[in-house]
Amino acid sequence: MGSSTADVLASVLAVLDCLGIEAASDKIMQIAVSAETACDSTLFKQQAVLFAHRDGVVMEAFCKPLPAIDIISIDTTPYVTVNTLEFEPARYDRPEIETFRPLRSLLRTAIRNSDVRLLGRVATASARINERFLPKPRLKEIETIGARFGAIGTQVAHSGTVVGLMFDAMDQKTPENIQRAASDLTRIDFEPTIFRH
Repeated sequence: MGSSTADVLASVLAVLDCLGIEAASDKIMQIAVSAETACDSTLFKQQAVLFAHRDGVVMEAFCKPLPAIDIISIDTTPYVTVNTLEFEPARYDRPEIETFRPLRSLLRTAIRNSDVRLLGRVATASARINERFLPKPRLKEIETIGARFGAIGTQVAHSGTVVGLMFDAMDQKTPENIQRAASDLTRIDFEPTIFRH
C-alpha cells in the first residue's frame, strides 16, 4: 500500500515546492528514508523499479512498466498497525539471500516479456520468504481462495498487514473470478478491496 511513504513523500514534495526547490528522485527518496527509516517506490509510479527501501536507492530500473494486474487487497488484521519506525529490518539468512538472486532475474524476465504469471510466481516466492519476519494471519486460507479462482500470485506488505491476490487483467475470466473470490473472502470475515488496472 505504501501509505506511510505516501504521507512522507507528500510532505517532502510540498515543502520542496513551497521553497521552489527541484530535487532529483534519489534525493527525495533519501529524505523520505531519513524521516521514517524506510520507504517504498511509490514515487516511481510510471516505471517498474527494484528499490532498496532502507537506503532510498533504485537498484534496478526495468525497461518496461509492470504488466496489467488486477488485485484483491485484504487487510489481514485491520485493527492492528505495524509501527514502521520500530519495525526490525528483515535479516535474511544465506539460503534466502541465494533465493533472491534467481528471483531478481525472473522478475526482470517477467517485466521484459509482460509475463504476469511469472510475475505472480516471483511475488509469491517473496511473500513466502517474508512470512518468517512478519507472518500474515490466515495467509494459507487466502491463497487457497485465490488458487480456486485463478489468481496468478500473492503479494504481501513486507512491513504491514495487507495481502493481495494478483489476477491477470487481460484474462476475460478475471472480472468474474475476482467477484467470486471476493465473495468467498467476505464469507470468512475479510473485507476485500478490488483494484483494477
